[in-house]
Amino acid sequence: MEIKRAALVGMGAIGSVYAKYLTDRYGEDFAVAADSNRGKRLRSEGIVLNGERFVPRVVFPETDRFQADLVIFCVKNGQLEEAMEEVRPFIGPETVLLPLLNGITARDRLLAGYPDNLVLYGLAIHIVSVREGSRVISTSLGTIQFGEAENKDPSPRVLSVQRFLEGAGLEAKIMPDMRWAVWRKWMLNVGANQVSAVSGAGYGNLLGLPELRSLFRDAMAEVAALAQAEGIDLGEREMEEFLTTMQRHNPLGKTSMLQDVEAGRKTEVEYFSGTVMELGARHGIPTPVNRVLYRLIRAREQMY
Repeated sequence: MEIKRAALVGMGAIGSVYAKYLTDRYGEDFAVAADSNRGKRLRSEGIVLNGERFVPRVVFPETDRFQADLVIFCVKNGQLEEAMEEVRPFIGPETVLLPLLNGITARDRLLAGYPDNLVLYGLAIHIVSVREGSRVISTSLGTIQFGEAENKDPSPRVLSVQRFLEGAGLEAKIMPDMRWAVWRKWMLNVGANQVSAVSGAGYGNLLGLPELRSLFRDAMAEVAALAQAEGIDLGEREMEEFLTTMQRHNPLGKTSMLQDVEAGRKTEVEYFSGTVMELGARHGIPTPVNRVLYRLIRAREQMY
């Protein structure tokens, strides 16, 4: 089945960027799914991306009919279950589901809600985007990495998703091992996002201050140990790659979790160190660094 129509849920900093590209290319064959309050605001105000206003097609689950071949999830982890129900009217038996969330749990949670659908693994990497109100500034489009668990010989439907995304000008890469790719990004998030959130450090200080750099590495090392226990090959090589790659970031730039803390928003700590601690208990692997980071970030949230 060729992907011809798609819906997206989650118009944050990342979802808004993808929605602009998909709207420009596919017009009425692409829609943003939203509840009545958010949807009405989106219809009336639109989104201003890098100074250019656009208004995507908006569909309401209560009233609109829209059969999607592909549904893209760009919500925060804590919003996923609500979003799953929000888009249910637009999902048929052949609809492909693509989560682009942080962490390693989204695909399994989606599969539990839609056991008869093809649910892919997915992530967005190297995209740089910040949203304030209806305005979004994006300086790097990054890459969507996606696929089934193994993709040495990608299935026709996975290839169809790639054609659809690339047709809109998005870089979409099918990874040979998507479990490895998702864990790899999660390892980075566990280190960079959490250490920046507790310290207030931007990328420059996160890498430049020896104490923060070592804490960053220690948090990632706990994920690497868990990955080995899960049969996923992550370790020193990937940690060094991250530290090298991040040196190209704007030193004043901030991780998404630091932005959440500064804005008084609930973070995704449950899906970072929370998941680390859960897996550590399951495998009998100590996770003291992430245990401390978890407590500090949860305390910070309670002080908003």
